[in-house]
Amino acid sequence: MPFLFDAPPVPSLSVYGSDARFPTHRIYCIGRNYADHAKEMGAQTVSRANPVFFMKPADAIVAGGGDVPYPSVTRELHHEVEMVVALARGGRDIDAAHALECVFGYGVGLDLTRRDLQAAMKAKGLPWDVAKGFDASAPVSALRAASDIGHPAHTRLSLAVNNEARQDTDIADMIFPVAEIIAELSKLFELKPGDLIFTGTPAGVGPLVRGDHFVAELAGVARLEGRIA
Repeated sequence: MPFLFDAPPVPSLSVYGSDARFPTHRIYCIGRNYADHAKEMGAQTVSRANPVFFMKPADAIVAGGGDVPYPSVTRELHHEVEMVVALARGGRDIDAAHALECVFGYGVGLDLTRRDLQAAMKAKGLPWDVAKGFDASAPVSALRAASDIGHPAHTRLSLAVNNEARQDTDIADMIFPVAEIIAELSKLFELKPGDLIFTGTPAGVGPLVRGDHFVAELAGVARLEGRIA
């Protein structure tokens, strides 16, 4: 059956050491997954009983670095560096003990945020999708297959802007590790091959302006370099 017009291309990411690309289905994100970031955003405690999730559209990806356009309707674009998990399997109610079996690989990305819009929506008790799910809000590196590197649980996650260190942590400091994030998400959604999960950001989030050059790195796994255009 023909479409009424040409179907849009499938968003995808490159894979280190392969010509095949990873097709993206959905982008899930977890908030407040590092205690220091939760505190800098005003939360004194983080409840493990209630992980905070939100989503970005799959075509918000900016794949592999390069220029990232400064978004409209904001004067306060913020960076949030995060480890990104790519799923090759999915399901519902996945047991945390088996959750890593769903993982294809890992990368590093930026959860770009219109912080002024987010603050305005929060103040009114309104949803803040416009602050997170805008065009080009998810720059992501090439992926590194878990079959090559295993499942990193203790490595450095960092971001530098114009050669100045902005964010720096060890992913071991995550409140919810990867297996628990997958298990919790699968209670709320049926996860699918092609899903990406942004696993939260550490303290040090801050502004980006036009012309800024950024380098995000998950040590030994992935690197993402680009410029705010």
